Amino acid sequence: MVLDGGIPVRWLEKIEEHFLGVMLAAMTLVTFGQVVARYVFNYSFTWAMELTTVLFAWMIFIGASYGVRVGAHIGIDILVRALGPTAARWLGVAASSLCVAYGAILTFGGWQYLSRLYEVGIYMQDLPFPQWTSRIVLPLGFALLTLRFLGVLWKLLRGQEGHLLGDEAEDALKLRDEFEQEDQP
Repeated sequence: MVLDGGIPVRWLEKIEEHFLGVMLAAMTLVTFGQVVARYVFNYSFTWAMELTTVLFAWMIFIGASYGVRVGAHIGIDILVRALGPTAARWLGVAASSLCVAYGAILTFGGWQYLSRLYEVGIYMQDLPFPQWTSRIVLPLGFALLTLRFLGVLWKLLRGQEGHLLGDEAEDALKLRDEFEQEDQP
């Protein structure tokens, strides 16, 4: 599989999916371990809440990019559906252009924030790491998000089908059809 423009990114997609799965599993294990330690052994890990928060932040910022890739973001698209295909496409171009600009601004802002944290050298409250190490996800996540929106914009400009939003009704109908096919002999 190639990203728009011919850049191979199948490996990036797999890394992204596995990374999100690892973050979710790690969050679950740390939280479960904390609950067991607290209620069974009357002991508490001081670092568990901060680590869970960091893992959650990483999952959210990387997950936003993944959501654009799979079309999982929701929104109100009644206006777009009321327009003709050409007008809807150009509205999509405008919307994805704004999303690219938004992502680029936040990538730059995240990088500036990260640079300041690095210069100051503040450490996390309960974990023995500098704060910048956990917050590097800000420019990274927004850069990935910007790349995903650039991919959508490129598809729209080339006249291919590109989506910014998921279609819950269409997804539900597909699931229903799949279940009906499974039920039939």
